[in-house]
Amino acid sequence: MPRFAANLTFLFTEVPFLDRFERAARAGFTAVEFLFPYAWPAAEIKARLDACGLQLVLHNLPAGDWDAGDRGLACHPGRHEAFRASVATGICYAQVLGVSQLNCLAGKAPAGVNEALVHQTLVENLRYCAGEFKAAGLKMLLEPINHFDMPGFVVNHTAQAVAILDELGADNAFVQYDIYHAQRMEGELAATLQRHLARIGHMQLADNPGRHEPGTGEINFAYLFKHLDHIGYSGWIGCEYHPLAQTEAGLGWLQNPR
Repeated sequence: MPRFAANLTFLFTEVPFLDRFERAARAGFTAVEFLFPYAWPAAEIKARLDACGLQLVLHNLPAGDWDAGDRGLACHPGRHEAFRASVATGICYAQVLGVSQLNCLAGKAPAGVNEALVHQTLVENLRYCAGEFKAAGLKMLLEPINHFDMPGFVVNHTAQAVAILDELGADNAFVQYDIYHAQRMEGELAATLQRHLARIGHMQLADNPGRHEPGTGEINFAYLFKHLDHIGYSGWIGCEYHPLAQTEAGLGWLQNPR
């Protein structure tokens, strides 16, 4: 059966971030993920993980100035130094927190920049990131994100992400497959998962429409979970959804995921 991790950026949001670890453990989760840890000292987050007996399975590299519209730096010509600094920061946090993989957000295409240059910059930065991660014993993930929720994001489809990874040729680089984003962009979830299983390092879920918990929308999660068992997916699935109500009230699906 798939293993599920609570995404603390999305779940238990009625309490401060550092209090969400205990809530996740009390709800029955044994692992967590989140977008960005950088507003808190790594040692403080590690203490919360250890006190609650939780494993951290994922966080993102710094994505630039989120409030100003940045959604990752990897595709931005002229921001190589900022990107490399973000890689160093991400590695430092990963080594304290004990996580084995980080998501490198590709970013939104900067206005007025040639598409070929954006792609070249993305590949060069991802190659650098994968090399630094390999030296640190980490996996690098690349996530396609739907262009309805995040207009301008440069990686939108699974096949596109796989092609970029093929161009890199790095054996520690994988796709982060988010079921919600994939459903919005391409559908064909079961067939795509089977076709690209060897390239997928991590998964996330939310139902569609609404990006709420499984069972609230059109996706047949019971079928997908059985399918993942059948094709042999052994990684974690991050629960990256907006609960319709309090998080615990919507966890019935987790008690009987199939």
